[in-house]
Amino acid sequence: MSAKLELSFKPPVFHSVEEEREHLKQKMAGAFRLFSKFGFDEGVAGHITARDPERKDHFWVNPFGMHFSQIKASDLILCNHDGIVVEGKYPVNRAAFAIHSQVHAARPDVIAAAHSHSVYGKSWSSLGRLLDPITQDSCAFYNDHSLFDDFTGVVLDTEEGKRIGKSLGQNKACILRNHGLLTVGKSVDEAAWWFITMERTCQAQLLAEAAGEPILIDPDHAEVTRGQVGTNEAGWFQFQPLWNRIVKEQADLLD
Repeated sequence: MSAKLELSFKPPVFHSVEEEREHLKQKMAGAFRLFSKFGFDEGVAGHITARDPERKDHFWVNPFGMHFSQIKASDLILCNHDGIVVEGKYPVNRAAFAIHSQVHAARPDVIAAAHSHSVYGKSWSSLGRLLDPITQDSCAFYNDHSLFDDFTGVVLDTEEGKRIGKSLGQNKACILRNHGLLTVGKSVDEAAWWFITMERTCQAQLLAEAAGEPILIDPDHAEVTRGQVGTNEAGWFQFQPLWNRIVKEQADLLD
């Protein structure tokens, strides 16, 4: 695949499972590079996963201990429902398996999930509150995100992953109290975009509340706006300019 600019207005149509898998892995690598560029990395914490298009109970995930900025499509590893690496030469982050395996199991409609210890997301999560509709962008999450109101340490047990999956419900995102953000989507593009814009939404509300008392958008207009900026299609599309940017800058991610 070349690194030239491509303007897409709808998701691609694939002619084989192999073609779809390659595209999915490249989008994951691009998302990791963007997460690094935006400062969402923190040591070995954080993961993006995507359900394999053929083996639906398997998911692709980043190798444990590899920096987001270095991840290529060929570095990604494939785990089965028991957390065993069936493709790839690197180990899996046990927390990634404990959380994401249960999210994917609870939400068969979800293709991808994203989580990291981003600064504003984890800062907001410490308040144990949902986000308010204070901006047009925040309305994407209006009545479409939840709170996992518990913290018991690093998530290494799939039972806690099940509780996170239950708290997520049918929403596009979940705030993990004292931990950070989790977003999901019907594509890697969508899950990554929801994380990026949710992190910025946390930043905006923290800044607004530090300066004063934000004026909330009324429920009717917040609901209408969610239907404009918070759809699956909108999430996918908003990621495309970032994808074109990162591929042009760092084309080696496609390898």
